[in-house]
Amino acid sequence: MENLLEKESVKRVIKALNEFDSKFKVEVLNSSARTAVDAANSLKCEVGAIVKSLLLRADDGFVLCLVSGDKKCSLNKVKKITGKKDVCMANAEDVKKKTGYTIGGVSPIGHINNLEIMIDEKLNRFKDIFAAAGHPNAVFKIDFKSLKEITKGAIFNITE
Repeated sequence: MENLLEKESVKRVIKALNEFDSKFKVEVLNSSARTAVDAANSLKCEVGAIVKSLLLRADDGFVLCLVSGDKKCSLNKVKKITGKKDVCMANAEDVKKKTGYTIGGVSPIGHINNLEIMIDEKLNRFKDIFAAAGHPNAVFKIDFKSLKEITKGAIFNITE
């Protein structure tokens, strides 16, 4: 397998982690973490401890929602909070263009554009949570408070 830590998308995550706190490290998995269930199986953790990074199109802009792997992002709650009328999942092309990542490896950090970030409060249930690190086989472990700080995200109830 190619060295994933040398991939540009993974390097952006490593750089963001190092600038925040060098104790956080990217881990390369032998199995895919493309879905929350895959990631949980690979990491031997609960599905809810996996951070899903979901890019939503909100009217003419975008918002990145970080939600527990066992929860579903509520488009209605996001609409109410943001005051936007048209909120839907962004398509794969927009995800790549706005975050610099492909679906399955979208990290909550290291984006190529500044994004508004909303963090679901239910991620707070876990001591350690795991997020994608720019590739479906790369993740990093972080705690809720640090995730909020590193992403500068706002905490809301955004899941069903």
